[in-house]
Amino acid sequence: MQTQAAAKLDLAPTQIDAVTPLSTLQNRGEFIDRHIGPNTAQIEAMLQTLGLDSLESLVDQTVPAAIALQHPMALDGAMTEPEALAALRSLADKNELRKSFIGLGYYDTHTPNVILRNVLENPSWYTAYTPYQPEISQGRLESLLNYQQMVLDLTGMDLANASLLDEATAAAEAMALAKRVSKNRKANAFFVDSQCYPQTIDVIQTRAECFEFELIIGNPEDIGGSIDASSLFGGIFQYPAMNGELRDLSDFISVLHQHDAIAITAADIMSLALLKPPGEMGADVVIGTTQRFGVPMGYGGPHAAYFATKDDYKRAVPGRIIGVSVDKRGRQAFRMALQTREQHIRREKANSNICTAQVLLANISAMFAMYHGPEGIRNIAQRINRLTQILAQGLKSERMEIVNTHFFDTITF
Repeated sequence: MQTQAAAKLDLAPTQIDAVTPLSTLQNRGEFIDRHIGPNTAQIEAMLQTLGLDSLESLVDQTVPAAIALQHPMALDGAMTEPEALAALRSLADKNELRKSFIGLGYYDTHTPNVILRNVLENPSWYTAYTPYQPEISQGRLESLLNYQQMVLDLTGMDLANASLLDEATAAAEAMALAKRVSKNRKANAFFVDSQCYPQTIDVIQTRAECFEFELIIGNPEDIGGSIDASSLFGGIFQYPAMNGELRDLSDFISVLHQHDAIAITAADIMSLALLKPPGEMGADVVIGTTQRFGVPMGYGGPHAAYFATKDDYKRAVPGRIIGVSVDKRGRQAFRMALQTREQHIRREKANSNICTAQVLLANISAMFAMYHGPEGIRNIAQRINRLTQILAQGLKSERMEIVNTHFFDTITF
């Protein structure tokens, strides 16, 4: 089994002049310091020129009495912008800021400023619609192609789509694909690893009820034992597991394949920078979220899910697929491919009624991967793993029992 044993990073202390006053390192580039509006002294000078003693007097002489309020509004006294900012800051200081250790597939991340300003906050990217006209959407299509390639490189699969709504939805779509392509036609049961995230299990349960599938939630080691493998058309496993444990899924996947069932892996994409990719374990479908690649938490969403599979199942894949073609002049061009799978073409016969994608977030993830490059992504993953090792050692030193044998970034104690 390939574990998370990552090379130790060089954690030599940063060279900082110890006598430099901290005040000189403070960020003073606040907007208020560059604001072009008048300050208090300037306002008083203008009022004096007008022969007035307050802004209220100016309003009284400017607004006709017929439309002016006959009584003052129940508001606190007026504040300047710096005073308002200071008051808001004093309220914010009453909050108790704590770190979140919930995780379960979603983690705080850093969006590089160049991506934040030029993509996430750029209307040309965040207001753009489905690229049905590829001739005016080549930039976005190329970025989505990069996203697909990023997913393929990390998962070890043959084909990826241009994102889905979230990891849980992608898992439900993978279950539907498994039923469509499994050669075990009589099977109507789907296995769910009990170590899958609870939100993933909830969405799978909802979709399974609509399809009238039997759902079996349990331990993968029971497949072929207390769980009849011949009754399964597919199964899904979490990698790494919800409790953080790293497991080689090859044997579980092999048992499913022996009974013509489809093996699905829900994988943490950041961990795949260090771990054995699911494709090398024999997985038929790999799904997950790319939120860790520079997409803000956003109080729970939205985030782009990824969906990768084998080339044999390309016509059963949900969502958009970006492909490479040539224009009439023979030049390379990008377009949406295999569109006859989708709802805007096949209507009720489409692979999925979800004919959309999280394109903005997928593009941010693709840009994040290009910004850091393969080595940069690997370094981030190594740092995450190293910090988790330090945490584990600290807990062990306090006589806490760590239940994980191998882990990437999550431990259970």
